[in-house]
Amino acid sequence: MTFRRDLELAADWVDRYLARVAGLPVAAGVEPGHVRRSLPATAPAKGEPFDAILRDLDELVVPGLTHWNHPRFFAWFANTGSEPGILAELLTAALNVNAMTWLASPAATELELVTVDWLRQLLGLPDGLHGHIEDTASTATIAALAAARELRPGGAVYASEEANFSVEKAARLVGLEYRAVPTDDAFRMRTDFPLDDATAVVATVGTTGPTSVDHVPELARRCEDAGVWLHVDAAYAGCAAVCPELRWCLDGCDRADSIVVNPHKWLFTPLDCSTLWTRRPDALRAAFAVSRDYLASMSDAVDLKDYGPALGRRFRALKLWLVLRMYGADGLQALIREHVRLAQAFASWVETEPGWEVVAPHPFSTVCFRHSARDSFDLAAQATGTGELFVAATRLRGRDTIRLAIGNGRTTEEDVRRAWEVLKQCAQ
Repeated sequence: MTFRRDLELAADWVDRYLARVAGLPVAAGVEPGHVRRSLPATAPAKGEPFDAILRDLDELVVPGLTHWNHPRFFAWFANTGSEPGILAELLTAALNVNAMTWLASPAATELELVTVDWLRQLLGLPDGLHGHIEDTASTATIAALAAARELRPGGAVYASEEANFSVEKAARLVGLEYRAVPTDDAFRMRTDFPLDDATAVVATVGTTGPTSVDHVPELARRCEDAGVWLHVDAAYAGCAAVCPELRWCLDGCDRADSIVVNPHKWLFTPLDCSTLWTRRPDALRAAFAVSRDYLASMSDAVDLKDYGPALGRRFRALKLWLVLRMYGADGLQALIREHVRLAQAFASWVETEPGWEVVAPHPFSTVCFRHSARDSFDLAAQATGTGELFVAATRLRGRDTIRLAIGNGRTTEEDVRRAWEVLKQCAQ
């Protein structure tokens, strides 16, 4: 009965952690090397009981964590390890299947295909797309650019100067030159750059800094005319399209060659779960399909290893399946609408407070703002140092800026108001 007892201890620990995380300091207040010095230099010679390990988790590990599951984690793009996702991760580990081929785990493959198609429909994307799950948008972008290279090798990859840096990394990894395109007054990629030497264009729906939405319809038209692959990075803001009134953000994406959306960013699914769709799956197969006798394919079956870089594949679809089923479309829409409402409320507080300003449009759940008399990086670090919230700073056209990104399913208006009070106190 040891496993059953330990399972109950783990369940109790998780339940207590989720109940108390809002009272913990959001960011870890430790110096580099602190956690490492507190741990033994070698593994134990004999096994230890689980309750002793849980004690060390509480005393040694948790104080050194930045708590992404905290309702006042507002840095980068907040996410949620939701209850359905946590349960699914337990089940995934217990099943321990490898969904590399259909034969390796038929149900894992087919559940992934069905679940990703459910999400496609919720986002309003067109029928007929191939969809599967990668670990992150970084890997999905590598896959998309590798497919583009199969059709038009040796060219350049164009993306907004506000695009996530993972796009540049992906271009380097597949041996393509990267070129950043200037943005307009709303931080959207300009569309008048030449495409003569382009292999691919990466448009962004919800850029990492100001969450701007590039002119996807015009970029799609130009790419179609030039025979250039268009990949859309909708990792963050694409999730908003589960709400019909926010589906405008994916306008033109039906004409893209590939698009990535991360349920682990704003659809309450724990890391890692990134959905990639393409209307040109043959190009992905040309880039990645390799087989050996020991991995023989079944006729009329899909082997998901043939559509991305990885051979071994976790059963990631299970947690997305549980999230979609246990929240339902109505539950997902309600949370995203509330996050958008909270962001707009926060922006209104900033705009009416002397000495503060909003510095970029804020159509989703992220607000970029600054204090006229304080350096944003210093102010963000000072506010984060209180332990009450976590915000990050960036630069937009050379101006230092704080970003407050709402995305945790447990965040309330009280959490956002408290963050604003702390920021104002620190600014004084």
